[in-house]
Amino acid sequence: MQRLTEHPEPQPLPEGLSFTDAEGRQTGFDAFRGKALVVNFWATWCPPCVAEMPALDRLHAQLATEGVEVLALSNDRGGRAQVEPFYRRTNLRHMAIWLDPRGATGRALGVRVLPTTLLIDRRGLEVARLMGEAEWDQPPVVAAIRRLTRTPAPTTTRS
Repeated sequence: MQRLTEHPEPQPLPEGLSFTDAEGRQTGFDAFRGKALVVNFWATWCPPCVAEMPALDRLHAQLATEGVEVLALSNDRGGRAQVEPFYRRTNLRHMAIWLDPRGATGRALGVRVLPTTLLIDRRGLEVARLMGEAEWDQPPVVAAIRRLTRTPAPTTTRS
């Protein structure tokens, strides 16, 4: 597995980013405020993307009760009509279908290759990213996601 690149300073997301759900309703990262996010940019035509999707689905099942959402944002131009049969064929049952068919959100976040995955902490800041495929449901990876996406305790100053 490739290593997550941790940011020394968490990065704010650009304003106004949006993507759609399977029904075509526009949403954005603000809709997930307070949750940690594993945001995966992928496409059905991308072999390494396809290879890691079952592990992402298992990761979502494992961490959803802890307030961690896996958002797999498909770059497929065919949208739901292309992604939904893929989900059925590969038995992806836990992740919702999210679409970024024009790739605008990915471009705004500097995504250059598929798959690329961003870890967003509970404050909405990007704390790490990984370009390439990973085994997302393996214990060391799950532990790293938990560690990187938790909300740090507020700093207090004493006078």
